[in-house]
Amino acid sequence: MKLAVVGGGSTYTPELIDGFARLRDELPLTEIALVDPDASRLELVAGVSRRMLARAGHPAEVVATSDLQRGVEGAQAVLFQLRVGGQAARDVDETFPLACGCVGQETTGAGGLAKALRTVPVVRDLAATVREHAPEAWIVDFTNPVGIVTRALLDDGHRAIGLCNVAIGFQRRFAAHLGLAPERVRLGHVGLNHLTWERAVYVDGENVLPKLIAEHGQAIADDLRLPLELIERLQVVPSYYLRYFYAHDLVVEEQRTRPSRASEVAALEEQLLRLYADPSVDTKPEQLAKRGGAFYSEAAVALIASLLGDRGDVQVVNTRNNGTLPFLSDDAVVEVPAKVTAAGAVPLPVEPVEPLYAGLIAGVSAYEELALQAALYGGADRVRNALLAHPLVGQEAIAAELTELLLEKNSGYLSW
Repeated sequence: MKLAVVGGGSTYTPELIDGFARLRDELPLTEIALVDPDASRLELVAGVSRRMLARAGHPAEVVATSDLQRGVEGAQAVLFQLRVGGQAARDVDETFPLACGCVGQETTGAGGLAKALRTVPVVRDLAATVREHAPEAWIVDFTNPVGIVTRALLDDGHRAIGLCNVAIGFQRRFAAHLGLAPERVRLGHVGLNHLTWERAVYVDGENVLPKLIAEHGQAIADDLRLPLELIERLQVVPSYYLRYFYAHDLVVEEQRTRPSRASEVAALEEQLLRLYADPSVDTKPEQLAKRGGAFYSEAAVALIASLLGDRGDVQVVNTRNNGTLPFLSDDAVVEVPAKVTAAGAVPLPVEPVEPLYAGLIAGVSAYEELALQAALYGGADRVRNALLAHPLVGQEAIAAELTELLLEKNSGYLSW
């Protein structure tokens, strides 16, 4: 079984390799093709990946190439994990909105829109090559903003599913609080990518979320950096991305006084690349845990194994709404539990969503639709309209200023 990783030169790829090695019985790979235009990084990452697999006694061959056609040809699954512009572009995404009093973040608000504008055209071109040379392959998108990118792929008719590590992260943390094996914990997860709430936590069919909040609420609140009172009052666990909405002005104050997350990650990546260059390193470095994306490898293995093995199990994925949330269009992409088979993902029925969450979901979904139109067709007016629709912007003067800044700082990436 061949799997291709587009963006395989990422310093995070050894996390994937570690998962492939540990979960070999679940996903019996014979070839892993790492595809990346940055030859120097790619060779370092491929080298440590080969050593990790050899140490684990895994038979898969690691092929490193900058040739996308060669990398994806014959693959049964293709993972997209790329960042157009690298950490330098991310640093801009995380800083330019602050001048307008708006949160600076790579997937939320104006920064997220900038990332979408850079990313969607590139991903569409990559997917077209996958279709030509691996027409039966499933595309699993981990590239942010996952909801917008996944919708672009689905609108183009690709066999694509979006994947995020937020849900599996909550499952693992809740299981640890409860002293249970993760597979016994199932989530009542609902929303859009990076805009979700855990409205229930099921163990053997029983909703234990009230008990979880009562006994571990402070630890959960500390992880989210949100007030315990909020979680106790709502009796839900918001995604940590909801802090950008629920504590927006506080986050802006914090961001103005601290280095950007991008600058921290860039420094960490330099450390990791030095480690990968060391021929004695044949295990996942401890520093990789600081890189973000915890449990991504487990989530990716489970999803690909279900798609290729027709397992019919339930996983949280990003896929078409198709009536799941009746207040959204069928074409919208939602992040919910779904049954995953060889035919794709079918969302499970969802209990009616309370207005407190439905209103925000609808607003951000409308923004995502406008953002995709801007990414597809360009134009300052489309960018401005998308920003005006975003709940974290919403004011015409601010949308106009953000549009000017965004276009100025991303002109090198936007052909239009």
